[in-house]
Amino acid sequence: MNRGKVYSVSSVNQYIKNMFLREYALSVVFVKGEISNCKYHSSGHIYFSIKDEASQLTCVMFRGDRGGLDFRMENGQEVIVGGSISVYERDGKYQLYAKKIVLAGDGILSERYEQLKKKLREAGYFDEERKLPLPAYAKTVGIVTAETGAAIQDMINIATRRNPYVQLILYPAKVQGEGAAETIVKGIEALDKTGVDVIIIGRGGGSMEDLWAFNEEIVADAVFCCRTPVISAVGHETDYTIADFVADRRAATPSEAAELAVCDVRLVMERISNYKDRLFRAFFQKMEDMQERLEYIEERLRFLNPQNQLMQKRQYLTDMEERLLGYMEQEVKDKKYAFSLLAGRLDAMSPLRRLAGGYAFIEHRDGFMIDSIEAVSEGDLFTVTMRDGFIEAQALKVIPRDGK
Repeated sequence: MNRGKVYSVSSVNQYIKNMFLREYALSVVFVKGEISNCKYHSSGHIYFSIKDEASQLTCVMFRGDRGGLDFRMENGQEVIVGGSISVYERDGKYQLYAKKIVLAGDGILSERYEQLKKKLREAGYFDEERKLPLPAYAKTVGIVTAETGAAIQDMINIATRRNPYVQLILYPAKVQGEGAAETIVKGIEALDKTGVDVIIIGRGGGSMEDLWAFNEEIVADAVFCCRTPVISAVGHETDYTIADFVADRRAATPSEAAELAVCDVRLVMERISNYKDRLFRAFFQKMEDMQERLEYIEERLRFLNPQNQLMQKRQYLTDMEERLLGYMEQEVKDKKYAFSLLAGRLDAMSPLRRLAGGYAFIEHRDGFMIDSIEAVSEGDLFTVTMRDGFIEAQALKVIPRDGK
């Protein structure tokens, strides 16, 4: 193939950059899009992209150009970026060098929303401790919303179906556009003075701009100062307004707000019926318990009756008397037996018994018993006691057993 002049990569990128620089339309350009891939670099530069449904554009804002940026950039914000488009030679890609960035449409509202949300949170408007509990059985419900539309009809239908006796008081308010916030505030203050049990503020869904009246600070102040519990039901389930955070309770939809504010009479009647059944069961159980208690006390009284006690004691004394007599008879028998044994032993050892057998008792004149010839000397006087009398005698001679 025939090759023409060969260029370096740097030369090509430089040429393309010069083309961008010569194009006046790209030297000052404003581009609207949604922020994505936003990164705050430690150097102070901000790298991000803006995109729409079809494509995206790489952007950078250098630290020296951030003086005019009065909000923190986050992914998803809709912005208008002003600057110039040029080529970054090193990477060979073009990007938008931002000089000015402002929020566009809902983006501006989002920034105001976040600023007010931060302010009120720091002031304690969102604290759970200050929020009022909803009444369990509301008789009167105040509603601040447009007098026409699906929201009020849904709330009326659900409230009357749940409790046909509840009283609904509507304060027709402007819920969108200029002056809407002021009418919502008047509605809250008017219903608070009437003494309703609970107040619902809300409307159907819409864009952030449509719902903006419920993001105004005067509405937040009115809800915060209201002495009546307030339910905020603005938009759809995914919509959150400042009023939702300040209110005592948030409902995802106006229909849910009616369910929160108005008790279901059928459930209440079922609960009462259950309480009635439980009360009867408890009553009859108590009666049975008391009957058993009464029978027990009656039995105790019979047992503790003085006459019964006297009979019991008399029977006890009789038993003790019989046992005592038995013990005495046995003791007498035991003593008689022991006495007979001792009498037999004593009789066996009695001198009289020995004397009756022909033996004699010899007593020295000095009063001691003579039981050996060693106790007697020749000429000693002694007394010989025999079975039938005494013999006064004198020892003529003392002869040992082995003597003649």
